[in-house]
Amino acid sequence: MILGIASFFNGFNEGVEFKGGRSYTVKFAQVPNQEQVRDALKTEFNEAPIIKTVNSNEQLNITTSYEINNPGKDVDEKVEQKLYQGLQKFLPSGITLQQFEQDYVQSFQTVLPTISKDLKAGATKATIIAMIVICLYIFIRFRDWRYSVGTIVALLHDVFVTLIVFSFFKNIVPFPLEIDQHFIAAILTVIGFSMNDTVIVYDRIREDVKLMHTTDKTAIINKAINDTLSRTVMTSLTVFITILILFIFGGETVRGFAFAMLIGVITGTYSSIFVAAPILIDFARNKPLGRKSDYDTIERKPQQKLQTKQKANLN
Repeated sequence: MILGIASFFNGFNEGVEFKGGRSYTVKFAQVPNQEQVRDALKTEFNEAPIIKTVNSNEQLNITTSYEINNPGKDVDEKVEQKLYQGLQKFLPSGITLQQFEQDYVQSFQTVLPTISKDLKAGATKATIIAMIVICLYIFIRFRDWRYSVGTIVALLHDVFVTLIVFSFFKNIVPFPLEIDQHFIAAILTVIGFSMNDTVIVYDRIREDVKLMHTTDKTAIINKAINDTLSRTVMTSLTVFITILILFIFGGETVRGFAFAMLIGVITGTYSSIFVAAPILIDFARNKPLGRKSDYDTIERKPQQKLQTKQKANLN
């Protein structure tokens, strides 16, 4: 938790969506290789731009945050010069900068930092609302606030671990770790995946509590974890292998998303076992888990069967 908070002070590499940028739609004579175009422009801009296909395969939308904090016409010309230099080998020989601007650049727009702040605020709200809705869902499902607390703490753990990696390893790994829309999508996916694992463990705990309500809570929770462990590991391993293939062969565009998912799958697997479940023990103390009516129902069933049997014997 402390490292997670420290990651905000250490800072992140923000994507174009969150820090603003300039967007160019460029038409080529032939279909260009997007990875090669990205690598060439990365050398000029000192960052990997966002590249998308627009309308046809020959037309690319290129967005970069290079010099976005320095507005002015001179800066626009400087960025276009960098764009032209980076794309020269993909253009016919002899094309001048003026011809490139007139014949190949189809449109140009600027994403101001003020707009990116709105996107950042929206992404933050989406994450917070998702966690609140999950908390309410868990409370309604289990009718016990301790299950909700355990779920939220486990989800916060998963999010903080991912943020820690993206903050402290941003200048270490050989690929960009940026906080962008792909990262937010990965975080929301990880939250859903982790909650699914946690609910499975909690469901088994609730069932075992009803059947073994006189047994020590630590033993009950330990049994529930052991019963669901193989299923949790196999499911997580399948997802991990799939995301690993996407990370290796998916290209630089989705590499940050895949890397965040890889971290999330690992943390989501062990947090449901080593974070969410132990919290129930810490909060339960001498209080029973679940609703008292569950135990009353279980205790009444043997008595009802005995009374039914006695009536049958009398008849």
